[in-house]
This record gives sequence, C-alpha cells and structure tokens, in this order.
Amino acid sequence: MAQNESFAVAGPAGRLEAILMQPETPPVAAGVVCHAHPLQGGIMHFKVIFRAAKALQERGLAVLRFNFRGVGLSEGVHDDGRGEQEDVIAALAEMERRFPALPLVLGGFSFGSAMALHVAARDPRPRAVFALGLPLTKMSETDHIKTIRVPRLFIQGDGDIFGSGEALRAFTGTLPAGHELRVIPESDHFFTGRLEPMQNDLSSWLAKEPWRSPI
Repeated sequence: MAQNESFAVAGPAGRLEAILMQPETPPVAAGVVCHAHPLQGGIMHFKVIFRAAKALQERGLAVLRFNFRGVGLSEGVHDDGRGEQEDVIAALAEMERRFPALPLVLGGFSFGSAMALHVAARDPRPRAVFALGLPLTKMSETDHIKTIRVPRLFIQGDGDIFGSGEALRAFTGTLPAGHELRVIPESDHFFTGRLEPMQNDLSSWLAKEPWRSPI
C-alpha cells in the first residue's frame, strides 16, 4: 500500500520539512520535487507539486516533497535562489541515502523548476529532470540549462505569463538532444483547470523510464 512519511531533512541552513511518498510496489527510482517561489506563496502542498508527486508515485517512484528554507517548518531564511539550490542538493542526498541502489529524478514547478535545472547542471546524480512552468522571463541567465545531458521534460502552459508556449518552443529549440516539450493549451502559469493534462503529460514521460536513457 502507498504510504506517506513526514520527517525533517538535514539541510545546510537547518532542518527542512519533508514528506516522502512511497509507491504501492518496490520503487523503480527515487524523485525530488521542488515547489514555487517561497516569497510568492510557494509551498510543498501546492496543487501542482502534489499532482507532480502523485504522477511519480503512481509510476512506481518514491518521491520527496520538501519546503525550502524559511517555508512552513523549514529552518533558515530565503536566500534568493542560492541557498535554495543547496536545499535541493540536501534533498537529493537524503533520497540517495534512503534508496542507494535507485536512479534519481529531479523536478519542480516555477521557481522550483529553475532550482532543479540549476542543480542538474552541476550535480551528476539526477538521471532525468523535469521543469513545470519554467519562469523563463524571470531567469537572469539560462546557459547552464544547455549543459544538462540527461533526459529533460518541459511542460508549459500556452498562456504562461512567465514564458509562453511559443517562448518555450524557441528556447528548447536551442537545447541539445534529449529533451521534450509539452505545451498545455488554454493553460496559465499555474495550470489552472488544466492540472490533469499536466499530470498526464508528466506521467506519460515517466512511463518511458527516462532515467534509463543514455544521452
């Protein structure tokens, strides 16, 4: 039976509040999902994060949701994306410790997607990465994304004010092979009313076990 476990991860700025969602069968991989901007109401219980985590769980992954520093019960204060990358690395280390034989998958929504991509560009452990609602217009630089050489999935609302479907098509067209882009029609940044198509797109990508794909 699928189970959830609440606990604290040892983070670089103190304890990080976390929830581990276990699949019904022995996990095939271990995932970490990162939430939206802490100063804009981002939290691990946000609908997009929960839906993404459910997609992973239903595809047989053990998945960790956590609150960045200064959010909920997590200790520390917001660090403008610098310390938050270290929080992501701590979450990956926790999953590596708990599931040492499994490949790691990393992803996030909005600010969390930007943090996931930053970490994937510098940490060799994630074997597949997904970005939901990438806030392209809010990112000061994106060159690091071009260095990622594991399978990548981008899911974007066509009407996302921080990066339209058209903008993401242009951006991902500059990336090396191994990425996929799914644009959700009639969707905003938060996938309002379009959470199911977003979850289904993520689930269909996970069904291919991208962490096994050599690039």
